[in-house]
Amino acid sequence: MSGTGQGGPRSEGAQAWRAALGCMVALAVAMGLGRFAFTPMLPVMLGEGQIDLQAGGVLASLNYLGYFVGALSSAWLRAPARTLVRGGLVATAALLVGMGLLHGFASWATLRTAAGLASAWVFVFASGWGARRLAEVHAPGLGGVIYAGPGLGIAITGFLGGPAGRWGASIAWCVYGVLALALIALVWRVFDDGCEGVPASAAAPSTPPAAARGGAEAAWLIGLYGLAGFGYIITATFLPVIARQALPGSTWPDLFWPLFGLAVVPGVLIGGRAPQHWDNRLLLAGGYLMQAMGVLLSVTWPTITGFAVGSMLLGLPFTAITLFAVREARRLRGNAAAGLIGYATASYGLGQIVGPLFAAPVAQRWGSFAPALWVAAAALMLGALLFVIVWHRTASEGRGR
Repeated sequence: MSGTGQGGPRSEGAQAWRAALGCMVALAVAMGLGRFAFTPMLPVMLGEGQIDLQAGGVLASLNYLGYFVGALSSAWLRAPARTLVRGGLVATAALLVGMGLLHGFASWATLRTAAGLASAWVFVFASGWGARRLAEVHAPGLGGVIYAGPGLGIAITGFLGGPAGRWGASIAWCVYGVLALALIALVWRVFDDGCEGVPASAAAPSTPPAAARGGAEAAWLIGLYGLAGFGYIITATFLPVIARQALPGSTWPDLFWPLFGLAVVPGVLIGGRAPQHWDNRLLLAGGYLMQAMGVLLSVTWPTITGFAVGSMLLGLPFTAITLFAVREARRLRGNAAAGLIGYATASYGLGQIVGPLFAAPVAQRWGSFAPALWVAAAALMLGALLFVIVWHRTASEGRGR
């Protein structure tokens, strides 16, 4: 991916695809490898006796804590976007290798927290740089390509999950790190192009609302977005472990996680094409319900088919929900949406932190993840119901004016 032309539509089209694909690969490394490689690696580390289930839940939550801190700190970082993206990508690769070379819970806790921080910076600044670049070359419709990156990265980590069990955890972590370096090399020069990016929340221009929206709608968005973070993360963290408990001796559990990742891609591409006049709260409610059904299938239908369908239902709206939440924040705040998006992201991050800390002890006590999964599905269904209620109430108020 090198070199860009200047001028005509063909040149702009090439630049647009270069930017979109570069950011897609960056998010695949930072999110798919940096954050979610832990999901297929968890059963390997459990099998080798390196950690127990509760320690695994703590490591997962520390990663999400790092992401939470990284997302908040992105609001005040002033370094050039390309510096933060490249630095975050290199740090991600180094931290993956570090998981293989270093041993002990304290070392892993430090590495997973730092990996969350690095992945947040890459996500925020690569997304913002990409949205800005696509706007420059008049191709904002390719934004969905960028957000397909996490799903592709998850699929890669998932497909390597089976061989990782044969290689051993230490070698597998190093393989993930080397793979990350190879992908980084492919897109390194992409971020020399165009403007300096800004956080995704401020990247795309929008028309400010005619009048400031009520604070209540913003508060509902912040609170209900946190339920999405809690609702999906238990399955997203422990899916291979849950599937192996339900299907002992089967080779299928290693495939459900990459299936989740692959489902993210069409979900976000379709979601990105949702007409602007469709209400974001109803779209969010639909995404929450779809994920709730995916979570419940692993409890009520713990078969190969049930896990496969459940993984797809969980993955399809995964990043589409993020798109709808950002779109709703911009509806409420226009170009001043950065703060609202930051608070909503923080709420989502808190949900992710709480999920594994809640689920792992419950699973150890009851010998099953089923109670935690019922709670997660209930949280998603509650979020969907409340989004519909908020939509109906504001629509009724609008008709009454």
